[in-house]
Amino acid sequence: MTAGLERLPPQNLEAEQSVLGSMLLDGEAIIVATDYLTPADFYRDAHQKVFQAICALTDRGEPVDLVTLAEELRQRNTLQAVGGQVALTTLANAVPTSANVTYYARIVREKAVLRSLINAATRIVTRSFEATGEVDEILDAAEQAIFEVARRSGPQGFAVMKEVLKDTFERIDKLWGNKGGVTGVPTGFSGLDQLTCGLQNADLIIIAARPSMGKTTLALNIAQHVAVNEKLPVAIFSLEMSKEQLAQRMLCAQAGIDSHRLRRGFLSDEDYPKLTRAAGPLSAAPLFIDDTAALSIMEMRAKARRLKAEQGLNAVFVDYLQLMRGSERPENRQQEISAISRSLKALAKELNVPVIALSQLSREVEKRDKKRPILSDLLESGGIEANADVVAFIYREGYYNQDAENKHLTEVIIAKQRNGPVGTVQLYFKENHNKFLNISTRPDQEKEGQRTA
Repeated sequence: MTAGLERLPPQNLEAEQSVLGSMLLDGEAIIVATDYLTPADFYRDAHQKVFQAICALTDRGEPVDLVTLAEELRQRNTLQAVGGQVALTTLANAVPTSANVTYYARIVREKAVLRSLINAATRIVTRSFEATGEVDEILDAAEQAIFEVARRSGPQGFAVMKEVLKDTFERIDKLWGNKGGVTGVPTGFSGLDQLTCGLQNADLIIIAARPSMGKTTLALNIAQHVAVNEKLPVAIFSLEMSKEQLAQRMLCAQAGIDSHRLRRGFLSDEDYPKLTRAAGPLSAAPLFIDDTAALSIMEMRAKARRLKAEQGLNAVFVDYLQLMRGSERPENRQQEISAISRSLKALAKELNVPVIALSQLSREVEKRDKKRPILSDLLESGGIEANADVVAFIYREGYYNQDAENKHLTEVIIAKQRNGPVGTVQLYFKENHNKFLNISTRPDQEKEGQRTA
């Protein structure tokens, strides 16, 4: 292993010289090169110094040629360190034209990424031998180091407003041509999609309710729609139910049969063929289930990263938040839940996918006359409300009032939406089939356009 690490790191000195030579020939080449490269991307120290000097001249709006570059390096006391005037002349003659500067810059960048990968791997090896800290922490640090190299291998830095506006208007044009369309991941429920425009990338979405309101059912219905109908990869982390229980629920929902009868084994002659037909689309769907009990946020993040890299990933579902373990030892449970919700938000941003986490509500709901949930009812809320982009409550009047006109009528209350209006969507809860059905949407007119920060 030691011998392997003593080998010459990946580099291409000719490509580095060609980049610098192109920059000396053409101002446009400077723009291209600086878009791709940083000084650290050059393997040879002399090339780093020349690149820095060219960038400094450009930043000051001064011309770049052999004379000005030599003077800049002389002012920095680095002219002799880079090889003097002779070395600069050699660079200027390295290429006849700057036409291929993009190609040269890519080569230099690729070699730099490989060196970064080697450095990350070396740190991982060193830390593993030293064995300082928890094994889970070392694993997470290792994955984060590799993921960071992969992230940095693409274009980085600030986006110029001109380019941002260009992309924005392209998005607006699409919306204009598809009025009322879904811009995020579709939920399969028209009312929800109308109110939220779908599940948005990088959003943390909390679905909260008291037990038996249908949290898991709603989450599974959405996940099933995304994977089966939209054919997009979905990860489900189930800390409460086994993967077999989830599969049975989804099978009943897909087949439209009574789950209670299935659990008791009382299937009709028509039920079994329905189950067989339903198994087809479910088997073909990119649905990935992890039912590890008491999963830590660190373990979840590592698994989600791997799935994204290997299979792709468009949405992550967590059932449910209060059953997760934090990566640290907090002073109290409220701090731990706050840290977990903050980490889930970070995961959503890191993977650029919506993360939908289920949450319990406080028992205080049961103690008051009006039982429709409000934001302060989030169990061990801490930072859940602050970290969430969307908070949705599930409420069913028929759960509390047996005389309710429609016991199956369910309200999905969007109590917070950072980038959209709040409002209420009505669904029909077909409990025995583990399924919600569309009914209508009822926006809160008095809150239309309200944003919750």
